[in-house]
Amino acid sequence: MSFSGFQFIMLHRIISKIERAGATSKAKAVTIGEAELDLQEQRWLSYFAGAFLGRIKKTEDKKYYI
Repeated sequence: MSFSGFQFIMLHRIISKIERAGATSKAKAVTIGEAELDLQEQRWLSYFAGAFLGRIKKTEDKKYYI
């Protein structure tokens, strides 16, 4: 699967914000607000989280981690 340039940029913006928030494990998962994701990043998050790439994980209580 290939990414467009914009998809690549959005993925790395989201990952960097989640990492900066310290969400490196399920126990340290953060909410969208704690990761300080803007509206555009929030819309892309559901595309990237979960089964699509497997890099961004989502917990049952809607928190995210890498």
